[in-house]
Parts: sequence; structure tokens; C-alpha cells
Amino acid sequence: MSVQVENMEKSMAKLTIEASAEQFDAALDKAYQKNKSRITLPGFRKGKAPRAMVEKMYGAAIFYEDAANAIIPEAYEDAAKESGLEIVAQPEIDVVQVEKGKPFIFTALVAVKPEVTLGQYKGIEIEKKTAEVTEEELDAEIGKVQESNARMITVDDRAVQDGDIAVIDFEGFVDGKPFDGGKGTDYSLTIGSHSFIDNFEEQLIGQSIGQETEVNVTFPEQYQEESLQGKPAVFKVTVKEIKVKELPELDDDFAQDVSDFDTMEEYKEDTRKKLLENKEEALKREKEEEIVTKIAEDAQMDIPEPMIDTQVRQMTQEFAQRIQAQGLSLEQYLQFTGMTAQQMTEELRPQAEKRIQSRLVLEAVVAAENIEATQEDIDKEIENMAQMYQMETDKLKNLLGEEEKKQIAMDMAVQKAVEFVADAAVEK
Repeated sequence: MSVQVENMEKSMAKLTIEASAEQFDAALDKAYQKNKSRITLPGFRKGKAPRAMVEKMYGAAIFYEDAANAIIPEAYEDAAKESGLEIVAQPEIDVVQVEKGKPFIFTALVAVKPEVTLGQYKGIEIEKKTAEVTEEELDAEIGKVQESNARMITVDDRAVQDGDIAVIDFEGFVDGKPFDGGKGTDYSLTIGSHSFIDNFEEQLIGQSIGQETEVNVTFPEQYQEESLQGKPAVFKVTVKEIKVKELPELDDDFAQDVSDFDTMEEYKEDTRKKLLENKEEALKREKEEEIVTKIAEDAQMDIPEPMIDTQVRQMTQEFAQRIQAQGLSLEQYLQFTGMTAQQMTEELRPQAEKRIQSRLVLEAVVAAENIEATQEDIDKEIENMAQMYQMETDKLKNLLGEEEKKQIAMDMAVQKAVEFVADAAVEK
């Protein structure tokens, strides 16, 4: 196997990878062995026809696709290592030569980690900010705890009101026919949350338990499901339950229930202290983000598009996992918000590019300042990871490969770089 590397614009490179004729013939034979049990030729029992006879009958190309699929992954992996490139996205593969008796040649268009030319990264000027907690913020925080300790009361002597939680069954119809994803059972919908399209929720106000009603809505013109875009729909909805929240009194009993304090006053002061600590931590992160953004704006780098695409996919997966924890699939989220997958991708793209820029400049600072994570740092981080995954530390260490440990070390060095540039900044 041989590889040639052609560096291209915007941090892209093309690898031309060649497997010998002997390697290709071996792959063809594997493809024949894999498929021969399904091949029947006149004069031969099923699966017993020689490869030469099969190729003569169906053409030599009959096994090309399977042979190529067998060669490409391993050949690409070896070529990527041999190239010495730091590849940051999946390759775009193109077969150049596939012919019996000749070398198998294909190209892999790859995105590589871009070089970064740092501008100013020390002495970045930022506005000095001080954390403080207002009475409104304190009341709001205690209100959240009050809300979370509310009792759910089922009411059955009145119709749905704004702010209620209505437990509903629903089924949607367009042009008189049900559509995919338009049906739900025992769905808890907070009236006024605007989590459903158009004025769906408002039309449930005044509906009684057990009463089936028709809710008329119009799908947005840019709805993610093209067949529903701009179309009127009718939802048959039955209200099964009506629930309201009953909030506890904010008194000493409440303080004792939700904290280790005996009085409401003590609880409020502790809450104020924690809010201030959180605000100070948030200001610290905000300061660090502002500094890193300014460093990135003053640096030069050519980020390849596939690298951004990969980051967008990762962010989409992270978002999907978060909403799945709330009981909603990504498809349902898109349907209920009226957003298309393409719109979501476009919204995430600037964030993805910024995330990449930040990481790249911080890694450049790590290199420029020779910042390293100590073995003690790495061991401590692995110990924290083990606790998070509820594993024994030594077991996790054994499971982690060298590449994973290198990544942990770099992540920690990057965090040290954040602290370095923050300490070097000037607050005015």
C-alpha cells in the first residue's frame, strides 16, 4: 500500500492511496467466498461454481464493490497514519481505478487541523464587572424552590384555564387524513407554554374533562415536514385531566422542609450567598469567554467546512440527548416548534464555528506557552471521571487507551490556557 499527499486550500488535503494488484485480487477472492453460497450457475451445485466461471458469466466487476468495501477502510486508516496529517473529519472517498489485475487506487479528500497564527493573547482588555444579587433575583430563586415543592392538585369541577396542565389525547388530520407524528396519548400540556404550534393551546381554554373538541391550526410555511407546510390541520382533542399547582406558604415551616435552617430569614440569607457565588462563577466564565473570543478574532486560521459540519452534528446529538432526557425526541421537537432540520443546522453553524475557533486558539496558546498537564492532574481527572461513571479508578485507567489519555491531557492543558489568558487580562 502506498500513499501520496496533496495539500490543498482551506486546510484540506487529498490522499491518493494505492493497494497492489495482489491485494486487490485477494480482496476479490474474499468477496467471492462471501457471496458464492448465493450464486447458481448451470452445471454446478449452488455455491460450488468456481470464481473464474462466475466472473466469465457475470463479468469481472461482479465482486468489485465488495472488494473495494473490504480494502478501503483498512487502507485509508493506514494511509492516514502514514500521512502524518491530523485529520479532523470523515473523508470523502472517490475510487479512481478498479480493474482486475491492476492496483486498486482511490482518493480520500480530508479536512486537516488548521494552522493557527496567534495575534495578541496577553493583556486583553475587558470591562470590570462585579457580581451582586438583587431582591428580585432572590425572590425569583426562592420562587423556583416554592414551585418545585408545589403539589399537583387534580380539579374536576371546572373547565381548562390559562396556566393549567391539561392531560390530553390528540390526533391530527390534514385534508381529513391522519398524518405521522400527529397523535399523542396522556400528554401533559401546560396551557400558555406555547410549546405547540399556532394557537393550539388557547383553543383548549374553556374545554371540560371528557369533552372532545376540534382544534384548528395552520402549519408554518417553513415547517420541517414539507408535506405539511402551510396546510390547515384539525386536531381532535380530548381533555382527560386538569391539574393545577398548589404552592406552599413561604414561612419557617417551608424553610425547614427545603433546607437545614430553622427560619425563613436564615434560609433567605443562605440562598443569597449561594446566588452570589453562582453569579461570581458565571462572571468568571463570561470573562473567560470574552477573552477567548477576542483572542480568536485576532488570530488567523482557515477552518475547513467538513470540520464545521462534524461539530454541528456533534452539537445536534448533544441537544437531542438533552431533550430526550425530558421525554421528547428530536423529531418531535422539530415538529412542535415548526423548525426544519436544515434551519436547526443553520442556527447551530455559527456556534459550531465559534467553538472550533476557541479550541484552536487555546491549543495554540498551549503550544506557545509550553503549558502541560501534570500526571497528578491527569490522575485526578480520571478519578473524577470514574466517580461520574460509578467505576473503580484503576478499571477506568485500564479501559482508557493512549489516545484517550492524550486527549484528557490536552483538555486539561487547554483549561490551564484559559486560566493563563484570564490571569493575563486587564480589567478596566
